[in-house]
Amino acid sequence: MNQYTDTAGAVDEVDAPHELTALDRCDACGAQAYIRVVVASGELLFCAHHGRKHEEKLSQIAHSWHDESSRLLSDTRN
Repeated sequence: MNQYTDTAGAVDEVDAPHELTALDRCDACGAQAYIRVVVASGELLFCAHHGRKHEEKLSQIAHSWHDESSRLLSDTRN
């Protein structure tokens, strides 16, 4: 289950933004984005690596943090 969590820890799945797809790219390196961070100036997209790298600083100013990086661990084999 994907969750859209604001900085207060509340989970809101009704108004959650669209699920990130392969078209959503990391603002730092261009890899597929799995993390969406909303700050006062707009939206930032990150791959799992850069999301974790910047999480400590961004969490202080983020309005919301949407993390789908758990999809990387899901078993896609048949």
